[in-house]
Amino acid sequence: MSDDSLNRCRLVLIAGPEIAGAATDRVLAALGGGDVASLILVQGGSDDAAFQRYCEAVVGPAQQAGAAVIVAGDSRVAGRVGADGIHLDARASEIADAVKRHAGKLIVGAGGAKTRHDALELGEAQPDYVFFGRFGYDNTAEAHPRNIDLAAWWSPMVEIPCILLGGSALASIAACAATGAEFVALSTAVFGADADPAAAVGEANRLLDAHAPRFENS
Repeated sequence: MSDDSLNRCRLVLIAGPEIAGAATDRVLAALGGGDVASLILVQGGSDDAAFQRYCEAVVGPAQQAGAAVIVAGDSRVAGRVGADGIHLDARASEIADAVKRHAGKLIVGAGGAKTRHDALELGEAQPDYVFFGRFGYDNTAEAHPRNIDLAAWWSPMVEIPCILLGGSALASIAACAATGAEFVALSTAVFGADADPAAAVGEANRLLDAHAPRFENS
């Protein structure tokens, strides 16, 4: 999930069969709009077969576009479709087991932290990243203040990268990047009913170029 040509916060997209507007063609259009570090695919309420078909359609083209593809919740699907990693909202012990089991084979991301204590417990499991936010809860223009606070506290202190969920407005990127987070995630802002996914990704990268602090050791 890194690109040495960029020394600033990068974009992550969250999509899935039940994400409004995130049909396969719109996801692929978004990836053509500019730099996307990673794509997290979320099953939501869709059945296993439908989710696997969705992942099969998206994974290869997304990887060809330079994005690492993370499947949320199901390592079996991740393996079947050749994804780059898995995302788990789970207890620290489960994260640690997944890290050990998939070491060197899959990226393992951890979510679900609501407090600093939660975040530190997840960090002790040594995932590849910690996610601040909840899938499907980017329903206000700005990022949730709690997640902003967690990212601003975490980023200068812990080496494990964090992904911060932005709001439903592209402009929320500026406040997210100001925390020092390595990645900002968008979903509704890119795949909402009125959004042009490719144009949204292009604008997101423009905002990151303009507002994101530069990392010294990239």
